[in-house]
Amino acid sequence: MNVNLTIEATYVLGPALAAFLAVAAVRHHRAQPGWTGRHVVLRAAACLYAAAVLSITVFPLEVTWGTYANQMPWWNQINFVPLVTADMTAVPNILMFVPLGVMLPLLTRVSSTVRAVGVSALASLCIESTQLLSYVLFNNGRAVDINDLLANTLGGLFGYLLVRLSLGRPPARELLRRFALPGSAAGRPVVAAAA
Repeated sequence: MNVNLTIEATYVLGPALAAFLAVAAVRHHRAQPGWTGRHVVLRAAACLYAAAVLSITVFPLEVTWGTYANQMPWWNQINFVPLVTADMTAVPNILMFVPLGVMLPLLTRVSSTVRAVGVSALASLCIESTQLLSYVLFNNGRAVDINDLLANTLGGLFGYLLVRLSLGRPPARELLRRFALPGSAAGRPVVAAAA
């Protein structure tokens, strides 16, 4: 059986965004804590950011079986050696994860550099694993690169440090705290020192 099918991001992410907006509207209407005013704007921005990252890194999903399938073994799609093939293509990967680092202390309780690096690395590992899995299942031709993992993690770290520096300045601190979710690292009166 020969299959050559493209699953566009809008087919998957469109319904997911619509579901999120419906939930957000209901919670906002009920005035649930963390879902009103600026908080719902922050949550919507995080959701749109996640959709944008997925649309770049996972979609479109090319499903090819039979004659159309990529015949390279899956292990040839992985670059295990860091920094040997690193070049300027790392810059977009760094920039792509800066917003994640910025949003971490605003949305979550991540309050140390070590945890921010860990969450950024885990998010990047999930993306790379999804790319590998989609290659194994659908023969879509996406490569998995340790350099992408490193660049993404570095971008998350930069974004997190940017917020930490901003929290040290009173005008920026007040603005960030107004948007930060209740109970988040930036929403607390005192932010813990970096580990």
